[in-house]
Amino acid sequence: MEIINTIVGTPLGYLMWLCYKLFHDYGVAIIFFTLLTKVVMFPISLLVQKNSIKMVKMKPELDALKYQYVDDQDAFIDAQTALYKREKYSPMAGVWPLLLQLPIIFGLIDVVYKPLKHLLHMPSDVINAFTQKASEILGVTDLGSSPQLRVVELLSQNENIPKFMELQGTLDGVDVNGAIETIRGVNMNFLGINLAATPSVTVLNLLFLVPVLAGLSALIMCVIQNRINVLQIEQNKLSQWGMTLFMIAFSTYFAFIVPAGVGLYWMWGNLFSIGVMYLVNVIYNPKKYIDYAALADLKKQTALDKEKTKRNKKMAKKYYKAFCRPENIEKMKLMFYAEGGGYYKYFQNIIEALLQKTTKLKIHYVTSDPQDPILNTKEERIIPYYVDENRLISLMMKVEAKMVVMTTPDLEKYHIKRSRVRKDVEYVYVDHGCSSLNLTYRTGAFDYFDTIFAVSDQQAREVRAIEQLRGTPEKKIVECGYGLLDNMIEAYKALPPAENEKKTILIAPSWQYDNIMDSCLDDLVEGLTGSGYRIVIRPHPQYVRRFPLKIKEILNQYADRFSDDFIIETDFSSNVTVYTADLLITDWSAISFEFSFTTNKPTLFINTKMKVVNKAYKKIDIEPFDITAREQVGRSIDKDEVKNIAAVADDLLNNQSLYAAGIEKLKNEYFYHLGHSGEAGADYIISRLSKKKKHAEPVSEPTAEQNKDHSDE
Repeated sequence: MEIINTIVGTPLGYLMWLCYKLFHDYGVAIIFFTLLTKVVMFPISLLVQKNSIKMVKMKPELDALKYQYVDDQDAFIDAQTALYKREKYSPMAGVWPLLLQLPIIFGLIDVVYKPLKHLLHMPSDVINAFTQKASEILGVTDLGSSPQLRVVELLSQNENIPKFMELQGTLDGVDVNGAIETIRGVNMNFLGINLAATPSVTVLNLLFLVPVLAGLSALIMCVIQNRINVLQIEQNKLSQWGMTLFMIAFSTYFAFIVPAGVGLYWMWGNLFSIGVMYLVNVIYNPKKYIDYAALADLKKQTALDKEKTKRNKKMAKKYYKAFCRPENIEKMKLMFYAEGGGYYKYFQNIIEALLQKTTKLKIHYVTSDPQDPILNTKEERIIPYYVDENRLISLMMKVEAKMVVMTTPDLEKYHIKRSRVRKDVEYVYVDHGCSSLNLTYRTGAFDYFDTIFAVSDQQAREVRAIEQLRGTPEKKIVECGYGLLDNMIEAYKALPPAENEKKTILIAPSWQYDNIMDSCLDDLVEGLTGSGYRIVIRPHPQYVRRFPLKIKEILNQYADRFSDDFIIETDFSSNVTVYTADLLITDWSAISFEFSFTTNKPTLFINTKMKVVNKAYKKIDIEPFDITAREQVGRSIDKDEVKNIAAVADDLLNNQSLYAAGIEKLKNEYFYHLGHSGEAGADYIISRLSKKKKHAEPVSEPTAEQNKDHSDE
């Protein structure tokens, strides 16, 4: 603390001395001193204003990144850092005013406590002599934290002057009488308030007004701040008033524990801050940089989402009650769980085959989407339920079905648990992609499943290799296939033959970090412009949903290009664009395989940063299909080659027939039961249900094997 007092207090002392010399009034000097500190710190205030504007601009994108990388903190930090770098945002900028304010306060306290040093510039030996004499007069050995103030206080009383005159002759070359007169000339009163004194909660006098006014100044500052400060405007009312109450309480408390001079500084500091806020808003007007209309739309959507959630609770309660009826649970044999309305397409072939192959089997279908079309199914043997997040955990733990089929990985690791009432429920995983189970899922994502419906032999080999690596029990592997691809191929074959007048290139990236939309869209568009192709840009649905401001910027940027030959498509209700394109350009999106394996047309891959969910994927010696297939269904190029993309596109389109033969061969070799995956999955389910006993002994906890802790490799 003494170092701060010396380093900061000394220059502040000279500044305070200058203010005192100008006005010859201690209170006015402190107020002017406070104004000067605001002037000195004004460039920092401008920096904070610019930084705050950037933060508000980034907030929607930052919220989307949190959702995007909810289970990968490292990836989120990387994406956040890249966003900050792109926007030139400094997380520390908002802290600088506080960091600078603290030493100023400590230095000012030192100035108030040491008027002989800072205001009168007396030599240290004279100061020491006067403070020692004050100790003798008071009969104490320690004058506490403010010995110089005690000297000023004692000399203000005439009867103490002779006692201090005893120092005459003890200090070489010092006129003690002159020193006494100089000290007595220091007036630390302001409007009848002794600014050297510390207010007391128990004493109601003029001094008591200082903390009260400090609290009032904080109230005024916060009320205005909530209306004009770029960050505070975005806070909800609860947060705004929470901060207001905190500042009032802090300002009042702080002014009670420091000399009134410091409290006066704090009070006027709050009031001058109001002027600073208005001034920085004039220089950097947030409305010039922030799309408040778009932010208002986002807030409105958030409010609507909250309202929907509230309504959905009643709906979920009704379905939960129906699910948990004792007679329902006891008779339940087969349950499907879908985390969203778009996941039925991964179960569709299996469910349809089950309905065809059986006459009495009832399918209990649980969905976490209140808008899932399955809730309105006309099929009597499909019994749908909607479950919200609050009830999902307990519902899954109460399951007594003989088999649960789901596309959600990480069973038992997060919110979805195995049944706690039956130990023999068979949990079946159906993949919602056709890529690597090792690369694109978290470590241990399948440890607690009993059965895997594998898309391909490579997936089956990955499962066995992961089991061996992690020391987990062997699962049943069913050679199933990929139902979604089967349906897409059938739908494509059903389309009337057609050839585009202009070759159509579909740009359909992922929404992961470093995707095409964020990293090289401009170069891509410029590289294809003038090449004679029709260009359709189809952002990922999650990108459109999570980054609305970015989408708006992109739409505005390319608005003058829009025509029949240049389209940005944000309506995903139809896959016609996917089926009719002649060439797909993507990064690491799974749409590449769905497109190429459906149409037998090539894909051009841009080598953005690869999405790696399992960072330990190289621990098994099987190269992920996501990597090997890139050069088999098309070509891949690095981002620095994008400007020459037209030539690469020409080559792929001119050799479409060669690629078609290779793609057809690859998909027939890679996928199990191509065109018949639903039957393969249904046959297994029927077989297993017929072999299972009618009832199993209930238990309260998972088996020891299931509870085995498998730490990430």
